[in-house]
Amino acid sequence: MKPSKLPASRGGISAEAMSAAIPTRDGFGKELVELGKINEKIVVVSADLEDATRAEYFKEAFPKRFFSVGIAEQDMVGTAAGLSLMGFIPFINSFAVFLTNRAYDMLRLDVCYNNCNVKIVCSHAGITVGEDGASAQCLEDFALMRVLPNIKVICPVDVLEARKATRALAQEWGPMYLRTSRSPFPVITKESDPFIIGKAHVMREGKDVTLIGCGLMVFEALQAAELLKK
Repeated sequence: MKPSKLPASRGGISAEAMSAAIPTRDGFGKELVELGKINEKIVVVSADLEDATRAEYFKEAFPKRFFSVGIAEQDMVGTAAGLSLMGFIPFINSFAVFLTNRAYDMLRLDVCYNNCNVKIVCSHAGITVGEDGASAQCLEDFALMRVLPNIKVICPVDVLEARKATRALAQEWGPMYLRTSRSPFPVITKESDPFIIGKAHVMREGKDVTLIGCGLMVFEALQAAELLKK
């Protein structure tokens, strides 16, 4: 699905921002490399989808800190839990449908119940991955992950916020779930905008109605706000 465009003069979104449509998974991949340069404890464990999640950027930069377990999501989770108990900060990655469904028991017991410092990064969630077919779509990942103990669930709105979220994952202790996108979406935040886990960021002030969204749907909410303004 290609996002529809807002007129550049509306919604407080600049023409420059509107022209930059980038998948949030790219922000994750690039920021992870930057974090790897300053923290040797960061490692990546993959289940054969690092190209799609953009964890391949880390693989290219730090091949000795990248581990592939093949198409075995459950093994990936267990391996990451063990690495975390040895003092490392493991990032695991896959499509949301594969990791949150196939390895849910391991995420629950190995990672969350033990409060392991494992970072779970999944792309291709939601309804914007029609190109990959129904078997690659995942609508239930939020519902599954947010009921687990000790975990924080994060869904960035654009590539800039994805970089900030990746930074937060590496800096904060405990299991975290980061949902990224395959589809490119416009950049609607600024580098100076605050990013605080658990706190909402007001994109636009108003007094008649409140629109609440997360991830790529924030862009759609801004379009809805323009329609309501009329």
